Amino acid sequence: MSRPYGVLAASALLLALLMQPLSAEELYQPCITCHGDVGQGDVTTGAPALAGQDEAYLARQLRNFRDGVRGAVAGDDRGMQMSAMAVPLSDSDISALAAYLSELNRPPTTVVEGNLRNGMTLYQGNCGACHGPAGEGNPSLNAPALAWLDGAYIQRQINNFQQGLRGRHRGDRYGRQMNLMAKGIESRDLDDIIAHMRSRTRD
Repeated sequence: MSRPYGVLAASALLLALLMQPLSAEELYQPCITCHGDVGQGDVTTGAPALAGQDEAYLARQLRNFRDGVRGAVAGDDRGMQMSAMAVPLSDSDISALAAYLSELNRPPTTVVEGNLRNGMTLYQGNCGACHGPAGEGNPSLNAPALAWLDGAYIQRQINNFQQGLRGRHRGDRYGRQMNLMAKGIESRDLDDIIAHMRSRTRD
């Protein structure tokens, strides 16, 4: 084999290796800084837990970020950061990531102080029909799990829905539903709702 041919062959092989699709674990590496090494989330960065979340929900949100359905409204700074991270992802990348994250163990929860009776009443009246009696989510209704998400993240997303920073894009069918539901939730009651969900995860 002549040297020029050998160089070309090696270059072609290297290019082929580089063009091979990344594994889900490799795709997740840039996410670790914010979302944690096992998808547990990080309250200091405001990044939610992803581990154990419904696969279809995760895929839908990644597509929404990538396609400008979510994280494209001025004022949603963290959503815009996620949108930028999702832009390079292909459909197959998104499917692989969603499947990988959904199989990770859900992070442990901690007790949250609040009025459990008020939280139960409000949760069952506003949230339970879609998100499940203990906030465990309901894939058949396209409703994500909420119970092990950080309280500050839930507060921020409810505020985003209420202010039109999330859920107003015509392509976000389920976000538009949440946009309407969120308007009936008072900020002062959210701690009680979160406390109720956390108490149910520890039953």
